[in-house]
This record gives sequence, structure tokens and C-alpha cells, in this order.
Amino acid sequence: MKWNKYTIKTVSGAEDMISATLAELGIQGVEIEDRQPLTEEEKQQMFVDILPELPADDGTARVSFYLEPEEDNPGILARVREELENLRNFTDIGEGTILSSETEDADWINNWKQYFKQFYVDDILIIPSWEEVKEEDRDKMILHIDPGTAFGTGMHETTQLCIRQLKKYVKPGDEILDVGTGSGILSIIALKLGAGHALGTDLDPCAVPAVEDNKKANGIPEEAFSMVIGNIIDDSRVQETAGREKYDLVTANILAGVLVPLTPVVREHLKPGGIYITSGILEEKEEEVKRAVEEAGMAVVEITRQGEWVSITARK
Repeated sequence: MKWNKYTIKTVSGAEDMISATLAELGIQGVEIEDRQPLTEEEKQQMFVDILPELPADDGTARVSFYLEPEEDNPGILARVREELENLRNFTDIGEGTILSSETEDADWINNWKQYFKQFYVDDILIIPSWEEVKEEDRDKMILHIDPGTAFGTGMHETTQLCIRQLKKYVKPGDEILDVGTGSGILSIIALKLGAGHALGTDLDPCAVPAVEDNKKANGIPEEAFSMVIGNIIDDSRVQETAGREKYDLVTANILAGVLVPLTPVVREHLKPGGIYITSGILEEKEEEVKRAVEEAGMAVVEITRQGEWVSITARK
């Protein structure tokens, strides 16, 4: 289906007001692009492999909305322009001009597929659903993964560091806790390596359908991999769902700023002797995370590196 896309060129200080104005006009689902740096709170909530590199903030912003061609586009645009002029009377909205273009559902749902091709992590083949497994690869461990709108294909160094540690430490029947599960890739690999059950936590509700799709693609039984949405660091509901001293292995492929407060919480969920695999740590943050691990009463057993990234594996 084709859509008409309209983009208002404005300033970051006016983006919320413009979004609210569009909502009052019955326009839902606006898209905001700006160059404002992430706050510390936002960084704490980003359970991802790597933060995006953003250009310097120049104060500009773009607020986009979409209309179906069958709608009264000229009439709606006239009302939008009228409201922008009203806003201009009492606040700075910058240019306030509207750019128009045409797009399709596939543009924002499927374009990422062109960048995701099959690849190997040692003897594991990671392949998207739309590619065929070659005959010479059929004896390998094969992971079918489609990240969808949740982060995690296995291509990033941090995820590969975790995968290699899972291969070393997962034992048959292990109970796994996967913090920031995203696409579910680490839990699915752990289950394919013989783990008995995995619980994934994530802040993003988009992780739920991504995990469900990837479970089906890999033949993972429904009961073998559970999900809970929320922040295990400070959400008692998530902590209670996870359970205390229950896990043989916890994996957290997050950023150092999240790993530091997460680590003492993880210790409460690990069984005595349980393994804690971390990644997403830049070289300059290695000592900070290592110190957090030791202060939580866990012993560092291995530190591995790939590129500028570090993985710390510890034991309770």
C-alpha cells in the first residue's frame, strides 16, 4: 500500500507541541527525527548491542506523518498549515515548511532485509528466513533469525562474543536468563546447545513478536522459551517472575552503563556457581564493569575481546 508522507521542518523545541497539534487534528503515529543527544535515563533504557552514532545537535527537527491517498490530503494539509501559523504566533517553530513524498509499507518494514545476509559465527550458520541453506552447510548448527523490529541478528561483535561464551558454558538442561533478549538469538542458541529453558526480558514490547517468530523458525517449543517485558533492575514484577537463585546461566548483551546497576540484581537470580556472561562493553569501560562484578561478590573467570568490544564472564 502506498502512503503520502509529509515532513514538517522545525526545531527540536517545538517537536512535542507540533506532535500534539497533529494529534488534535486526528493524525496519529508521527515520526520525529532530531539530533538531540540521549539523556542518561534514555541510555539506561536502551538494552541494545550498540548506541547509534548521532551527528552534532544543530537544533533542527523533522516531524513526519502519513496519509492514505484516499484521504482528503489537501484539506488536512490546509488545516496543518493553519495550525502551524497559529503556533508561530507564540513560539519558535523554525522553517515550518512541509515536504511531501510517497512511500510504501515495505519501505519501513522490509528495507533492512537487504543488509542482513547469512554468515557464520565459528561453526554456527546464522541465516535469515528468506535465504536457502547450502548443501555444504546442512551439518552445521543452523540458526534461522529474523530480527524484525527488535535488535539482534548476531552480526555485531558483542553478540558474537556472547555466542562463543554460550558454546563454552551452556550445559544440558540449564536454566537460562537472557536480559535484553531482543530477537531472542542468545536464548535460542542456548536452547539449541542443550539448555532446558530460557526466560528473556526486554524493555521493548516489539521483542515479543520477534521472539515468537524466531522460535517458530527454529522449532523451539513454546514452553521452552518464555518472555517478560519490563526492567529487571527495578521492576519487582519482573524480578518475581524471574525467581531467585534459579538460573545456571545469565546473559546480558547490553551497555556498560546498564551492566553496572544490573550486575548485583543478576547475582540474586543466579544459582550458587552460576555463570554470568556480559557483553556490550567498550574497552575503556572494561574495568568499570569488572569492578561491578567483583563488588557484587562474583569472580571473573574469563575476559574475551573482539574489535573494540569486551565480554566478561563471571561465576557466582
